Amino acid sequence: MDADPAAVALKFAFLGVLYLFLLVIARSALKDLRGSRAIAGGEEGTGMHAIAGGRVAATDATLVAVQGGGLTPGERIDLFGGVTIGRSEEADVRITDRFASGIHCRVHTRGNVYLVEDMDSTNGTYLNGGELRGEAPLSDMDEIQIGDTVLRFELTLDDEGMG
Repeated sequence: MDADPAAVALKFAFLGVLYLFLLVIARSALKDLRGSRAIAGGEEGTGMHAIAGGRVAATDATLVAVQGGGLTPGERIDLFGGVTIGRSEEADVRITDRFASGIHCRVHTRGNVYLVEDMDSTNGTYLNGGELRGEAPLSDMDEIQIGDTVLRFELTLDDEGMG
């Protein structure tokens, strides 16, 4: 089978455009993960931002399941890139709690701060026992409650960042 040179050239051109497209997408995703360069203070060119106690935002926090939601107590959920929590299949962290909305809340970073945001849930999100309205900053060991589900926010120590 002799292949038409024009068809072969078109196939290679298509592959070239496809790889270029993937490169653009990957660079865009990397840029988003590193965050905005306009944020003042604490940035070292790594895209990470220093916060209190020498800890670094965006890569070093987890949610730890305390109780409920069909999660195993002690189970750790990495917060890199932010997570949504709810009953829906589309939620990053799917919980089985009758009081949870499809996408109930989300935990994300803005600059050098971790935030929890209620996503207009029906039964509300609670932060350290108080009802959360909109979004609020998270501190180490804060507890997020959705119905009978309790998750604890924990910053992890970065030995290199301490100092």
